Amino acid sequence: MTRTAPRICPLCEATCGLTLTIEGPRVTAARGDRDDVFSRGFVCPKGASFGALDSSPDRLRTPLVRRDGRLREASWEEAFAAVADGIRPLTERYGPQTVGVVLGNPNVHTVAGNLYPPLLIGALGTRNVFTASTLDQMPKHVSSGLLFGDANAIPVPDLDRTDHLLVIGANPLESNGSLCTAPDFPGRLKALRARGGTLTVVDPRRTRTARLADRHVAIRPGTDALLLAAVAHVLFAEGLTDLGDLTPHVEGVGELRAALAEFTPEAVAPACDVDAGTTRALARELAAAPTAAVYARIGSCTVAHGTLASWLVDVLNVLTGNLDRPGGALFPQAATDRTPRPAGPGRGFELGRWRSRVSGHPEAKGELPLAALAEEIDTATAEGEPIRALVAVAANPVLSAPDGDRLDKALDSLDFMVAVGPYLDETARHAHVVLPPPPPAQSPHHDFALNTLAIRNQVRHTRAAVPLEAGRMAETEIMARLVLAVTGRDGTDPAAVDALVVEQTLGRAVREPHSPVHGRDPRELAALLTGADGPERRLDLMLRLGPYGDGFGARPDGLNLDRLLAHPHGIDLGPLRPRLPQPLRTRSGKVELLPEPIAADLPRLRRALADRPAGLLLVGRRHLRSNNSWMHNIPALTGGSNRCTLHIHPVDAARLGVGDGTAVRVKGAGGEVTAAAEVTDGVRPGVVSLPHGWGHDRPGTRLGHAATDPGVNVNQLLDGSLLDPLSGNAVLNGVPVELTPTS
Repeated sequence: MTRTAPRICPLCEATCGLTLTIEGPRVTAARGDRDDVFSRGFVCPKGASFGALDSSPDRLRTPLVRRDGRLREASWEEAFAAVADGIRPLTERYGPQTVGVVLGNPNVHTVAGNLYPPLLIGALGTRNVFTASTLDQMPKHVSSGLLFGDANAIPVPDLDRTDHLLVIGANPLESNGSLCTAPDFPGRLKALRARGGTLTVVDPRRTRTARLADRHVAIRPGTDALLLAAVAHVLFAEGLTDLGDLTPHVEGVGELRAALAEFTPEAVAPACDVDAGTTRALARELAAAPTAAVYARIGSCTVAHGTLASWLVDVLNVLTGNLDRPGGALFPQAATDRTPRPAGPGRGFELGRWRSRVSGHPEAKGELPLAALAEEIDTATAEGEPIRALVAVAANPVLSAPDGDRLDKALDSLDFMVAVGPYLDETARHAHVVLPPPPPAQSPHHDFALNTLAIRNQVRHTRAAVPLEAGRMAETEIMARLVLAVTGRDGTDPAAVDALVVEQTLGRAVREPHSPVHGRDPRELAALLTGADGPERRLDLMLRLGPYGDGFGARPDGLNLDRLLAHPHGIDLGPLRPRLPQPLRTRSGKVELLPEPIAADLPRLRRALADRPAGLLLVGRRHLRSNNSWMHNIPALTGGSNRCTLHIHPVDAARLGVGDGTAVRVKGAGGEVTAAAEVTDGVRPGVVSLPHGWGHDRPGTRLGHAATDPGVNVNQLLDGSLLDPLSGNAVLNGVPVELTPTS
């Protein structure tokens, strides 16, 4: 029997609605859901391949437990008992810091990955937390924390209403957007131009997005912060600043002007390789546009001045009066956000509350740099015990972090490791226990995190489209039982984990004066919750207490789970709207335009004015059919132009004697790889590009398709020593490399 079911795509940040065609237990097709309130039928190749990913033959179906040096199939009871036996003795003997937790980016795309990792980290009591954020977006979290007092208060461009969009180091036609949840990003950019708006792209590569733009500025990699500082300088020097309605909510404008005085267009031009006239034009066009937004992503974050570049993006939005303004950059309001508290001063944001044991890297947002994981395992110091046990959830740092060879050896030396993930990949092959979640069709979906970055307020929830296969365990139950196992409560009903969260959340809510349930009985409120299981009850709780919620009857027309389930294609909550000063959590209650840590890092940026990197600089790239390492095992998503080749400009190729298809040895500080050259003017002279997430040639994995064309691990060229000091983000772009043809 053939049927259809709605599903939100979990394969990138666009969160498009899908209509799945299902025959028996199998998804046989996926198309865009035309009734979805957010995506309106848009789908990309990743979403269209949902069925192939769901039924991947290499997907693990039962837990694996290492016995006598080999991973063997085991029951769920055996697996969780092994977790308890492996971790508890280590924490009891050496303390909680002997355990590390690594979280990969797929966590943000699942219900379990959003709800349970904080509980796991809290249960372990460890500060050794590492996530993919320090390979990607941590600079934006840090700059938002310093500017707005909340590391998760990230303004997004109002794509559908802006007149001018300045894009820095982002390629949304390939990525579908990042830290900006926007189905059909390409269509929205084309609509911007069709209504007479302007698109400007700053990128060392002539990406698909750059080819669509009115202006492409081929900047030298790693110099985005210098260019943005010069644009801000021009706004001040030419009297183009106009904060408008933002004025009473901002402090530090005068101090900022003085701090940026040296970053003239002429001063930054040699380092950026952008002439002063172009820089002035960027500033004037930004100021003259009726509405405008500056948007920057991974190319501006994964560089030596990533936090400064992220900060300057919002500085420009503030100075032109476009922050918190329709058509500018606004703060989304997700349905599961906490009840908005009254505006006023907050606790602010702190960096460096603790430091890593070996190199003393400061924490940011409760995390340590993932680039430091290997040394935290393999290096002894007098400052405490090394990491002896690791819990990796949907993470493959052997490929995603710098110097995978060193990390590979470090993981092999662990006393114990548990991996939660669908494949036996380059990282999971070191685990003592592997806990495989079910395929996406057998799981519910709600975008807790990504809706806080959406360009339109909306809420959608889809239950599992296919019943859970016999022998499998829901990912939410896997994570709840993992929490219990690491705390010595293996065998306890996993529903107790969710029940405790509900009890604690309601206990806090009834004590908060601004809460819609202030003063009520939490037990009475808990009895009103609906949902098929603990995770759905938690979702119902978050919806009811959220900004659009029914407040457990206080707002009868508000949201709850039952109302959301009655709308399988979602509920539209309207366009983004101005919210300041309510989102601000700074100690002043204002946007603090020149926070002290930023001011202290500006001398390092001034020194960069004199940098003139010699030789070739390496940058990454993204393909529409790829999302880091976890989609290369799907035939429909590899091949064609999605290949691991080295892009090199014809001028550089001729100088080095490199032809199209030539095998080239690429050497960096962390090692060397050999890749086939692809000669193209899509990169500027002096720049070469290798894609991220490849290198599927390590033994002991079960990635049948990926291993047929493994590619090379670009991050092996890095030794992990280059970090943005404020955020701990790895420097992955703009790093020097040497090229040698092998034939």
